[in-house]
Amino acid sequence: MKTILWVAAGGACGAVLRYCVQALASGAGFPWGTLFVNLAGCLAIGLVIGAFAGTTWFEGVGRALLVAGVLGAFTTFSAFSMDTVILVEEGRIISAGAYVVGSVVGCLLAAGLGYRVAVA
Repeated sequence: MKTILWVAAGGACGAVLRYCVQALASGAGFPWGTLFVNLAGCLAIGLVIGAFAGTTWFEGVGRALLVAGVLGAFTTFSAFSMDTVILVEEGRIISAGAYVVGSVVGCLLAAGLGYRVAVA
């Protein structure tokens, strides 16, 4: 239960942070805010996991608070990107490629389907 509270607290912070960053970085004609959030989130998850993985605090509280909570609410693209990096680091190139293609194509198709169903 304690872990869920850490995720929730981090998630609240990440969601507010996402809203603020997107508002500051938004531009007409192109989703600059979303692009910036996704790039910043991917940089942040790499830095956080690289710097703290294996430490007592991170494995006990930090991963739930920062990775699942803050960065999970800030951008799920960061988790997708880190999962891909880990697969590549493990030498699982085919799995990484399948994951990237499946995620990008699958998510685009799912978003399109959801949109079509909603506006029909």
